[in-house]
Amino acid sequence: MSSDGDGDMENQAELEEKTRLINQVLELQHTLEDLSSRVDAVKEENLKLKSENQVLGQYIENLMSASSVFQTTDTKTKRKGSKGARKD
Repeated sequence: MSSDGDGDMENQAELEEKTRLINQVLELQHTLEDLSSRVDAVKEENLKLKSENQVLGQYIENLMSASSVFQTTDTKTKRKGSKGARKD
């Protein structure tokens, strides 16, 4: 009779272990789904911000080209670049 009791206890322990593992797998699946959703949301936000950044960059470029202050700076930069390229 003690062997039946040991067998039942082993079966019960195996069942509990399987149940624990199944619950852990389900929890990990939910965590993975949450992380995947978060990654998708971050990617979408990143694309949106990149687009806004391009618009702002173009706007700033247009403002700079319309301003005489920045046009003189551009010529100074070009001169510096040509002096740096020259070998003495």
